[in-house]
Amino acid sequence: MKKVRRFIWYLAGRLLLIVILLGVFTVTFYYAMNASNINIVLKDGMAKRAQVIMMQEDSSELNKFFQSSYLQRDENLQLAIEQKSPYIYYNVRGIDHRLKMTWMWCWPWDNTAKAEFVETIPGIDGRVRSADAEAAKALYGDGYEVPPKWQGGKYSATLVKENNQWHIRSLSLMEMVEE
Repeated sequence: MKKVRRFIWYLAGRLLLIVILLGVFTVTFYYAMNASNINIVLKDGMAKRAQVIMMQEDSSELNKFFQSSYLQRDENLQLAIEQKSPYIYYNVRGIDHRLKMTWMWCWPWDNTAKAEFVETIPGIDGRVRSADAEAAKALYGDGYEVPPKWQGGKYSATLVKENNQWHIRSLSLMEMVEE
């Protein structure tokens, strides 16, 4: 009887260890899956936002990455949509968009996530439009031939999961970053 009891406790202990390890692996897997999805949404969403602001691209694609309530509150985006962006006088052909995630947290069973990242655009490939050269020179002075520099920043973002897709609910600028 004593040997049977020891054997049962041995099996129960090993079974408990296996269940705990499987739980840890499952939580780790879902955290990694959420982290990679959030990283992709932030990188692609912020790059598309910059392209809309600088290159006057179609803003309807931003709904894939941002909640519509945030898009209505984004001042820089609204200026670009209203044709009042500082890049309106320029023909921007390409940008070197960089986003570095510094912190992210999301419980695997939760539908909200917090992230901090640094966004910079060190290179802007563009020139002033010939028709707008005088207006750009009056506004920007001697360096008017090239588009103004993008102000990089460290951001804090809140994301929500809607219909199994992550969307950026809010962005707040924590500090300006010099490139």
